[in-house]
Amino acid sequence: MTPRNSRPVRSLPSGVRRCVARLGAVAAICLGLAAPAAAAPLAKELFSAKPTASNHRAEPFGSYSKGCIAGASQLPETGRTWQAMRLSRNRNWGHPQMLDYIDKLSRKAAQLPGWGGLYVGDISQPRGGPMSSGHRSHQIGLDADIWLLPPDTLRLSQSQREQISSISLRRNQGAFVNNNWTPQHHQLLKAAASDPRVARIFIFPGAKVQMCNDEKGDRAWLRKIRPWWGHHYHFHVRLSCPPGARGCENQAPPPPGDGCEDARKWVNDILNPPPPDPNAPKPKPRRELVLADLPNACSTVLQGR
Repeated sequence: MTPRNSRPVRSLPSGVRRCVARLGAVAAICLGLAAPAAAAPLAKELFSAKPTASNHRAEPFGSYSKGCIAGASQLPETGRTWQAMRLSRNRNWGHPQMLDYIDKLSRKAAQLPGWGGLYVGDISQPRGGPMSSGHRSHQIGLDADIWLLPPDTLRLSQSQREQISSISLRRNQGAFVNNNWTPQHHQLLKAAASDPRVARIFIFPGAKVQMCNDEKGDRAWLRKIRPWWGHHYHFHVRLSCPPGARGCENQAPPPPGDGCEDARKWVNDILNPPPPDPNAPKPKPRRELVLADLPNACSTVLQGR
């Protein structure tokens, strides 16, 4: 006898029909196992919904592109030598080490001719994690975007901070700098990379090569300046995991040397693109992260008050 509310076998997916044929009387168990599970909510939706930090001590968990931060601190909207931009995004949260870094770098920036301090872009969401749009990284409160626009004023209103834009410093798709580049940009990036807490700084290839050509003194700091696509309106600072942060995963250190030859190769590939590899596999769509993809501690971070 056919159970009530059951579907005819021919209407079931082929894999389930084979299971029914094999198991006979226990087909109901098979059908239960074959039923699709409800899709888990995306991690970016969970983390972007949190308006404030968790009530824990400050600690990053996971990696820069797959993690979260407990007990983040909020960068004040305006400081003596900085302003946080795009406040509507609520991404001016980070580890206390990052906020201290921004404060110290902004004071150095304010000493440069034509610079009143810094305009600070995205750091992290209140509890880190994947963002609803934009960056893949910035998930553990140890990344920050610093605008390449020299501030004319540090008295911008909230509305003005939504409307003003940074300036691009690239030419020829990033192979060279343009006329917006100044010696002050070189000095700012040198100061940014010279802090021992910095793991990497990302900027477009032409800027790295320009600094390699212009630097006449100590070149050790150039190792931390890494070429990357985009990053011509801002540079991206990444700090190393703070001491004692056992749940935090550092990125592998940059290769030895100043990295200038590698940057020149990037520039050469922009100017003379290599032919496409006909045997290269097609890139697979990137899967959206769910909470289970992140460290276990991130569940506690989400649930905290």
